[in-house]
Amino acid sequence: MLFKLIHYQFSMHKCLLFLLITLGSYALHSQEPIHQKDSSGVETDSISKIDYLKYLGNGFFPTKFLNLDLRYLVKFNQYEGFRTGLGGVTNDEFSEKYRINSYVVYGFKDHRFKYRIGGGFRINEVSDTWINLSYTDDLQETGSSSFLTDKRFFQFFEPRLLNIDLFHKHITKAINIEHNLTNHLVTETEFAISKIEPTYNYNFVIGDQTFRSYDISTARISAQWSPFNRFDTTTYDVTSEKEGFPQFTLQVTQSFKNILNGDFNFFKADFRTRHKITYNDAVFSEIVFSSGLATGNTPLTHLYHAYPNNITKETVLQRFSVAGINSFETMYFNEFFSDRFAILQLKHFVKPFKISERYKPQLVLISRFAFGDMNDIERHQNITFGTINKGYSEAGFEINKLLFGFGLSFAYRYGGYHLPEFADNIAAKFTFNVSL
Repeated sequence: MLFKLIHYQFSMHKCLLFLLITLGSYALHSQEPIHQKDSSGVETDSISKIDYLKYLGNGFFPTKFLNLDLRYLVKFNQYEGFRTGLGGVTNDEFSEKYRINSYVVYGFKDHRFKYRIGGGFRINEVSDTWINLSYTDDLQETGSSSFLTDKRFFQFFEPRLLNIDLFHKHITKAINIEHNLTNHLVTETEFAISKIEPTYNYNFVIGDQTFRSYDISTARISAQWSPFNRFDTTTYDVTSEKEGFPQFTLQVTQSFKNILNGDFNFFKADFRTRHKITYNDAVFSEIVFSSGLATGNTPLTHLYHAYPNNITKETVLQRFSVAGINSFETMYFNEFFSDRFAILQLKHFVKPFKISERYKPQLVLISRFAFGDMNDIERHQNITFGTINKGYSEAGFEINKLLFGFGLSFAYRYGGYHLPEFADNIAAKFTFNVSL
């Protein structure tokens, strides 16, 4: 038995190493420019400087057949330490009907490979309908939630990731269907089975049964409606010309017990709306409202936190880190969880201070509010947390673009969860904003 286990692990590591070397070699041998002929018959580079910057802004380094995924190069968190690897997705030069989307990474603190092997094929060009298959062995932050239809969001630096320590392992097999009902309504449907194992001491108790690890079978449907987006329609393609607001996203999830070994029945509904009020090119306000509801036998791994971004240290300076984009800077990690929640975030971007033509710091005023609660909190054992049923509030400001994209952020915690020690309610951090 031991010999079989060692042989299996050695074989798996060989496969991952082969995938990493293949992706790297493929990228290195596809660095030559992509050429096409213009109307006069002269070859020109098909990736213009503008398109190249768009690729980078979306987290890709484009090559001839493969777009390298910059998300997997280097990251850091409290569980894995440094996490590094390589990933990529094939582009239209490889095939317009088929694609491969995979990655492999290694955590230096937990000494473990994580990877995703996936691909897809397009069945309808007009509606841009794709069927994707994937096998993923990786980590996920407990209490996190995301929408299938979210546009790819890339940051050169992900501030919240640095201090996250509550992860669960998951091995997920999934089939995903992307389909555009209209230019304004994008949908995705996913069927998945997952093996979940928390990396921390946690038991989920239902009646006389206690679960340390468990299997989950889910169906998810997500839809994003952007009724005010404007599009530039051409003979061959439809490309977005201008993003309009408000935008609405709805996602429902159903987990099935006793189907494909699923252990629980639960239902989740998630909603988000984003609005932007523009006064002129430099002055605008952003409003984000998000909410979620989980019913049934839902383990903590699939419940909700409120996007905390504060570490548990004694002094303000010890807690000094990097502010997130839409996170509560004064809320401590693992302080609150909910099975139903609502969050309202308000940001107002003041006209930049024109110190010189190139040096224009900008003040951003911020208010955040959150409310949440949880039923049957006693089901979640060996872990201590609270709920935000009294309403959580913080306010603050950022001064961005002070030096090389860096700025400063200050936030203050008040209201129902104001802490006795004044300094414990304050968060002072860096901000980091780079636009391509």
